[in-house]
Amino acid sequence: MRRPLILLLLALVAGLLSAPPAHAAPPLSQGKPATASSVEAAPFGPANAVDGDPGTRWSSAFSDPQWLTVDLGATASITSVVLNWETAYASAFRLQTSPDNSTWTTIHTTTSSTGGVQTINVTGSGRYVRLYADTRATAWGVSLWEFQVHAGGTSGEQLLSYGKPGTASSSQHDGNCWECTPARAFDLDPASRWATSSTSGWVDPGWIAVDLGATAQITKVVLQWDPAYARSYQIQVSLNGTDWTPIYSTTTSTGFKQVLNVTGTGRHVRMYGTQRSSAYGYSLWEFQVYGTGGAPTAPPPSPPDPRNPMQLVWSDEFNGAAGTTPDPAKWRADPGTGPNNELEYYTDHRNAAMNGSGQLVLEARRETTPGSSCPGGTCQYTSARMNTGTKFHFTYGRVEARVKVPKGNGLWPAFWMMGADFLTGRPWPYNGEIDILEVLGKDTKTSYSTVHAPAYNGGGGIGAPYTLPGGADFADDFHVWAATWDSKGITYTLDGRTVFTLDKAQVEATRGPWVFDHPFYIILNLAVGGDWPGPPDASTPFPARMLVDYVRVYQ
Repeated sequence: MRRPLILLLLALVAGLLSAPPAHAAPPLSQGKPATASSVEAAPFGPANAVDGDPGTRWSSAFSDPQWLTVDLGATASITSVVLNWETAYASAFRLQTSPDNSTWTTIHTTTSSTGGVQTINVTGSGRYVRLYADTRATAWGVSLWEFQVHAGGTSGEQLLSYGKPGTASSSQHDGNCWECTPARAFDLDPASRWATSSTSGWVDPGWIAVDLGATAQITKVVLQWDPAYARSYQIQVSLNGTDWTPIYSTTTSTGFKQVLNVTGTGRHVRMYGTQRSSAYGYSLWEFQVYGTGGAPTAPPPSPPDPRNPMQLVWSDEFNGAAGTTPDPAKWRADPGTGPNNELEYYTDHRNAAMNGSGQLVLEARRETTPGSSCPGGTCQYTSARMNTGTKFHFTYGRVEARVKVPKGNGLWPAFWMMGADFLTGRPWPYNGEIDILEVLGKDTKTSYSTVHAPAYNGGGGIGAPYTLPGGADFADDFHVWAATWDSKGITYTLDGRTVFTLDKAQVEATRGPWVFDHPFYIILNLAVGGDWPGPPDASTPFPARMLVDYVRVYQ
C-alpha cells in the first residue's frame, strides 16, 4: 500500500523547509552505512536518512516496532542526535548505542514525542547508534528525512589543528625521512610525517606542539603513530605556549592510531613523549586536535562515497579490429624496463593489440632489445605495460576487469592501480598502490590482492591469496577481478565472490596510515621474471599472452 500522492508532496515540502539546524561540522553519521528493520519501498532505504540530503528519507513498513541503525565506523562519544521526522513519526522511541551491533545501551527514551525536528542532547559511547521506534504516531510506518549523530555538543566538534603552525623538540631531514617537519603532522596527509632528528640524537623527552591560533575547548586528540612511537607520553595544553597542563597521560601506549577523548582549554596543544618504544626517536603521521573555538582553517572536503546503484562511468571493451593498438584517448604505453629486477623491456604498444574477437592481448616475447637496467644492458624479453595515468583518474567506486592469465614459469600478469600523485613526483609507496589481480605463472591456481603504503609495502603489504572453487586453474578461462573501494575500505571480489576485505579503521589501528582516499589510475601489464615470480625457463611458452576482455569503472 502507498500513501496518497498529496501526502507525499506535502511531506517532501515539510522536509525541505524544516531541515535540522546547521552544525559546525558534518554529523559523524553522514554517509556511513545504515540498516533498518524494514523499508516501505525501494526508494526509501535507510541510507537516505544519513546522506545529508533533507529531501530524501527512510520509511519503514506499517507496523511496530521499527528501528534504524548507523555504523559510525569507530567508537565515538555521542553528545547529540538530531531527528528530522517526516509526517509519519514515532510517539515513543529510544536512542541506543552499541560497540558491536548486538549489545545495546539506551541513552534516551520518550513516550511523548511530537515529531518535527528534534535535537536531543545525550551522553553515550559506541560505534553503532540506533533509533528504536516502539510506537508509531500514525497509521503509516515511521519515517525520517535525517538521522544525525554528533560529538562535541550541539555546537559541533571541529578539526582545529589543520594547517596550523607546529613546533617540535627537533625534526629529521635526511635520506630516511625527507623534510619530516612538524607541519607534516598537521597537513591531513597520511603519507607525510614528523620525526625527531637523528643527527641530534634520538633521546627522551621529545615533543611536538601546535598553535591553534586562539583559545579552544579541546575534546579529542587523534594520533597516528609511526613505528617510532612513545610508550609514555602526555597530551598537554597551554594558553601561552610556555606553561603546560596535562589533560591525558599514559605509560602503556601501543602506538598505531589512538583516539583520545579529553577535556582541556588552551591555544596550544602538545604531545610530550617521555619514553620511546624503540632505539629510534618519536614520529607521527598525523596529530589532529578537535574541539570548539580556536581559529580553525577549513580542511579540504573529503571525496564523496559512491551511492548505490553505481553507474558505469568509464570502460574499454576492446572491440577494435585485429591488430588495433589500445585507444590513445584511454591508455598510454609505459615503455622501459620493469622494476623488481624484472627481465622484460616494455615496448611502446608493440606488444599490445586487439585480437579482433573482443579482447586486448598483452604479449610477452623472447626477443632482445636494449634496456639500461637489464643484465649487460640488453633485455632478453619484450612485453606490454599500459596505464590511464594522463587519461583517467578516479576516487572510490568499483573497478573490474575480465582477464585470462597465461601459464608459465617467470610470467607475472597484473591488473592494479597507482595513486595519481605518483605522476607529479610523490614516490612509491607514499602515493599508495592497490593491486587487484596478481597471478604467478608458476602457480596459476592462486591469485593475490594487496595494498601497499609507507608503513606496509613490498613483502609487508597487506593482502591475501585465494583460489577458485574446486582448485580450478585461472589460466583455463576468463575471470572477473574487482575492487569496490570507498572511505571505509576495499572489498575484493572474484567472479562476484568476496575473497578479501580491508577495513580502513582496522588497518589504521593495527598496521599504519591509510593512504587511499585520493585519485588513482589503472595499470595493466605482463611482467617477465622478477624477485617474486623468478625467471622463466625452457618450459615457459613464448609468446605468452594475457587476454583482457574489458575494464570497467562504476561510481
